Amino acid sequence: MKHSFGFFIVFFLVLQAAMPLFSQELYVYNEPASTLPARSVSVKLKNHLVQETALLNQFSFRTAPQVFLGMNKNLTIRLGGTLSSMYSTQAKLESYHIYAKYRFLSNDDIHRHFRMAGYFEAARTNAPFHYDEINLGGDRSGMEAGLILTQLWNKFALSGTISQTQVFHYYRWDKVRHGVLHPFTSAQFNLSAGYLVFPRTYTSYKQTNLNFYLELLTQRALDRSLYYVDLAPAMQLILASKTKLNIGYRFQLDSDMKRMMQRSWLLSLETSFLGALKRKTND
Repeated sequence: MKHSFGFFIVFFLVLQAAMPLFSQELYVYNEPASTLPARSVSVKLKNHLVQETALLNQFSFRTAPQVFLGMNKNLTIRLGGTLSSMYSTQAKLESYHIYAKYRFLSNDDIHRHFRMAGYFEAARTNAPFHYDEINLGGDRSGMEAGLILTQLWNKFALSGTISQTQVFHYYRWDKVRHGVLHPFTSAQFNLSAGYLVFPRTYTSYKQTNLNFYLELLTQRALDRSLYYVDLAPAMQLILASKTKLNIGYRFQLDSDMKRMMQRSWLLSLETSFLGALKRKTND
């Protein structure tokens, strides 16, 4: 853990030194404090791919279709589910969730802004209870609430997320057999940085954007002395200002948790429809 903490400090200082550069904030593994434009709809298909898991010595995947709704300029709702072969040799419907993010602070200026948002997520899954890691993206049923702070400087963006998760499973109240085996509450702190590489100068919204990201993902159980620290570099193409193609690779830096995997790939495709939720007009 000492080595991971030292790496985190170095990582943070490097990002601080890069602040005068330029950036983007459409992160691959984390959400920014910014919200979807009002009355917009975004459809996303996200895929986690692993060569093998701790349970199965085979290629496995988790596919997560998601729909984002821009209710107004400050509120975004996300609905989604997962289809997975992480726990069996055949793909099965696994989980569903609802997520809400509310932006309550926005300090905008030319080529820069600072934003804060709070979020809440609830998830229900059919996945078996095998691992220590707490993840509402298919592995656990529960609730999560958190705070996101995002700062944009021209083409460089830095964002931090702090959250707490509560797992709801009957094992939690079965102190005799299962209650002491796994953690049921955790805290997460994630740090994300994004840099807009191309285009150097905007001449049209139809230009293709190329962004690079580096994201630090951490978790510590609050009811047991367990943790993990992961790093995830990623690349993103934005086509015609509305379609995003993401590819990322997540790997473990340090951990004492029993986890499903220590490394995985993420591929996702997302497209947005501005003004899809039109206001009703009176005749």
